[in-house]
Amino acid sequence: MTTGETAELTGLTAVVTGGGSGIGLATARLLASRGARVAVLDLKPGEEFLGLTADVTDDASVRLAVDAAAEALGGIDILVNNAGIGAIGTVADNPDDQWHQVFDVNVVGMVRVTRAALPYLRRSAHPAIVNTCSVAATAGLQQRALYSATKGAVLSLTLAMAADHLGEGIRVNCVNPGTADTPWIGRLLDQADDPAAERAALEARQPSGRLVSADEVAAGIAYLASPLASAVTGTALAVDGGMSGLRIRPRS
Repeated sequence: MTTGETAELTGLTAVVTGGGSGIGLATARLLASRGARVAVLDLKPGEEFLGLTADVTDDASVRLAVDAAAEALGGIDILVNNAGIGAIGTVADNPDDQWHQVFDVNVVGMVRVTRAALPYLRRSAHPAIVNTCSVAATAGLQQRALYSATKGAVLSLTLAMAADHLGEGIRVNCVNPGTADTPWIGRLLDQADDPAAERAALEARQPSGRLVSADEVAAGIAYLASPLASAVTGTALAVDGGMSGLRIRPRS
């Protein structure tokens, strides 16, 4: 642990889905730097942490991975539901099978992982669930109808879970990133006719004038997961450079 890092997660264990890259990997690294023992669930989990291959659309796969993580870590105190996929288009553009697929990953995937982890979270002294949501849940974005619908569901799911499990002492919150500089955005830019112009447009959409970093989102997740946030539940934390709440005049 380097100078300036805190150790408020020492003795706690964490499972991060979609932890092989992007926000999930940044989160796993930050939780570990603050003292947590971390397991990563992903289709390609990597080797940096305890990596368990899991497909969040397959209930059996999820249960095996969560049980293996709990056994290896000695329980589960923190669950970060981060696995997700994107989609581009209006309601006229995405076929039914894509709607089913994205909802299956982004929404039902969180249900499957949480359901498998609940028995372990109920045994924890400091249980916390953090769901990765999006500014798309609270702001209308062009060409993101399907993706926005799933993230709106994640926001509602977070609130319902927080209410359901409050009596068990399990805190449930979500983080709402703005447009984050992740491998998914990189792939999106690669598909554009003019990647540089598309990146500039995404940056201009942010009141801060730049994309959010994966590390910045991870910092929000780490706070919500920490016992330092013991009075915080049923909350959506915006990490979006002001995108959801600010209306800034165009820069000259």
